[in-house]
Amino acid sequence: MKRTLIKIGLFATLLFSVEAASAQSALKQADDQYNLYNYKKAAELYLNAYKRDSSSLHIVERLANSYRMMHDYPEAEIWYEKTVLIPESNNANIYRYAEVLKNNGKYAEAKRQFGKYYSSDKVVDKTQLKFWTESCDSALKWMKNPTAVQVKNEQLLNSSYSDWGARTLNGQLVFVSDRESRFSRNTIRNDEPFFKFDGAKAPNKKTYGWTGNSYLHLYESATADSGRLFPIVNNIAYHTGPASFTADGNEMYFTITRVPRNWNKDLSGIKTFKLEIYSSKKDGAGNWTKPVAFKFNNEKKYSVGDPFISADGNTLYFVSDMPGGAGATDIYYCVKDENGAWQLPVNLQSVNTAGSERTPFIDGEGNLYFSTDGLIGMGGLDVYRALKSGDFTFAKAENLQYPTNSPRDDFSYVLLNGRTGYLSSNRLGGVGSDDIYSFVQQPELNLRLEGIVYEKGTRQPLYNAKVGLSGGAIVITSNTGFYSFGIKQNSNYNLRGEKQGYLSDNQQITTRGLTTSQTLKKDLYLDRIVLNKAIRLENIYYDFDRWEIRPDAAVELDKLIKILQENPTIQIELGSHTDSRGDDDYNMDLSRKRANAAVDYILDKGNIDEGRIIARGYGETRLLNRCANGVKCSEVDHQLNRRTEFTIIKM
Repeated sequence: MKRTLIKIGLFATLLFSVEAASAQSALKQADDQYNLYNYKKAAELYLNAYKRDSSSLHIVERLANSYRMMHDYPEAEIWYEKTVLIPESNNANIYRYAEVLKNNGKYAEAKRQFGKYYSSDKVVDKTQLKFWTESCDSALKWMKNPTAVQVKNEQLLNSSYSDWGARTLNGQLVFVSDRESRFSRNTIRNDEPFFKFDGAKAPNKKTYGWTGNSYLHLYESATADSGRLFPIVNNIAYHTGPASFTADGNEMYFTITRVPRNWNKDLSGIKTFKLEIYSSKKDGAGNWTKPVAFKFNNEKKYSVGDPFISADGNTLYFVSDMPGGAGATDIYYCVKDENGAWQLPVNLQSVNTAGSERTPFIDGEGNLYFSTDGLIGMGGLDVYRALKSGDFTFAKAENLQYPTNSPRDDFSYVLLNGRTGYLSSNRLGGVGSDDIYSFVQQPELNLRLEGIVYEKGTRQPLYNAKVGLSGGAIVITSNTGFYSFGIKQNSNYNLRGEKQGYLSDNQQITTRGLTTSQTLKKDLYLDRIVLNKAIRLENIYYDFDRWEIRPDAAVELDKLIKILQENPTIQIELGSHTDSRGDDDYNMDLSRKRANAAVDYILDKGNIDEGRIIARGYGETRLLNRCANGVKCSEVDHQLNRRTEFTIIKM
């Protein structure tokens, strides 16, 4: 028996050692794949490791990072939530958690996590926190008030893979995709990535390890089931695209990644290759010639990509991480000299940010469209427009808002005829990881808002009254009290009428849902202010012998708060009155307590300056009828005397 126990013990020890070694080996494999940017394979291996050790920060953090890098934000959110709960987790994980919450459209929770990150990391300043919170607030506002743009997923074009960067060429659509092609079909998936890989091996020519899919190639008009490779890609094994074409369709510029000819295998480490721009022209037979390298490619020091060639072929816009930029990638431009040679790249400083700029596009009016994560936005890359202000200078970029933008990456925006075009996005509801969307900007409606300002009660038109519209527009009424504004579609407005000696009138106007040009009518009614005239507040009731504000009374006091907020110059007295029943001194004290309670509610709830309101308790000293002490009256008569009033004492 003793020998048996010894054998069992030895076997258990050996088994534990084997399992521990196996676990360490699996984790090392996961780390190796992660370091090679093979996030798809790394995530699979880390999941196996997590089943053996669910408390490891290293494993949980790497899973979160892998899913984030693959843009699988729902999974990334799950794992970052686990990560930040581990005590030894670093502050950077809180920030990443906030970012993926933002990518998933959970803006309220994202704001909370950004605030937590700010509080825990003393390096972050309030300016950065303001940027994050304003982005979340803006996104919520834009989603509630979408612009007049219809965005449609091109489902017949998109595949279950990544499809993006659509451009038109001679009636065809040229785009980028990592869908199955003859380069990768019927091959075994390999773990090697392109940008970063084992220095002892050349990158696999079939599969890109970051995604586990084929490399990106250029395609022309195709459905999700069949694709036609663009002719230029025949001799390029790795990533190709996106592309841009001159107006005549005879010259193109595109991005590639390749293994340099002078590259030598290196057993000592990991290699990273840069993006490059190449161009090609059509020959006399209409075939694309051998691609020519862009003059300012630098395969050792920096990348250049996302080319946009002007209609005449004389100006090239592109993005690069070359030294001297403002952020991770900046937009640059080059102009051809009189000999057709490219001059030195110039940084487009008026639009570049500390973030990443991508996919520049210039429309027929010379306005710039581009994507960046360095400005107030909804999440990931957002599309912006910068109006032309001079030669290669642009006004402040403006966000194109929702639904052009989404909580995810939105990029490769192209405008075809001023109203229609294409953009690319990995937003929710797509067919693949990135999809191509078409958009149509709805024609601007001709909308007006007009009406007449009247004196309330007499219905006499008020001349020289001021009418304001949220956004800053103000007009003065004519001698007939008439006012008129031009207004925008899909917008909400606050309309305000005011005149010296009158209480203002505020109304809410919306143009959301309108589909035809029209004129909206809204008349305003202003109450003339009569100093020291008591105005009764209805339905202000208190429990017997109590002075606390009841919910039904709060509703009426909220109306008075609104009057005070809309008329910031008036000062009032709020008076509380009782009936004659009960002791006179007691009634006086009770009325004062009730008046003070009402005033305290107004000051706290409405954030009103306490110098604008006075509380007065009058007890039974200002009865409205004959029901004094000793006089027999009905309950209705006594109720008339129990009241709360306000009096405007100063304008």
